[in-house]
Amino acid sequence: MHAVETNYPVTRVDAWAVNSVHCQAHYRIVAEAEPDLLCRVLNYFALQFLTPRQVMVNREEDLLNIDIVMDGLSWHRAQVIGEKIRNLISVCTLDMWSADSVGPQAVVAVAQ
Repeated sequence: MHAVETNYPVTRVDAWAVNSVHCQAHYRIVAEAEPDLLCRVLNYFALQFLTPRQVMVNREEDLLNIDIVMDGLSWHRAQVIGEKIRNLISVCTLDMWSADSVGPQAVVAVAQ
């Protein structure tokens, strides 16, 4: 057996906001507790070759509360990912804010 060398970039370049300052984005998601939901949410980051700094999940009856912290994103890129997550059918609410703010002031969407 031998190791396979890869030349993947450490992070994917944000082509939409090359000159934008990167931030730490916080996502708070409330969704129906479905077995594959966490994989579907995290897949949006994986498709961008991103690994979250922190993921916390709690199940309360029929709902999942998911908190994700992601470094190294422009605010625009963070919002695009947030909109994609919000469009998942089982997502009830999604709040999003940057580390520069005190809390969820920049709400991406509230779906009901």
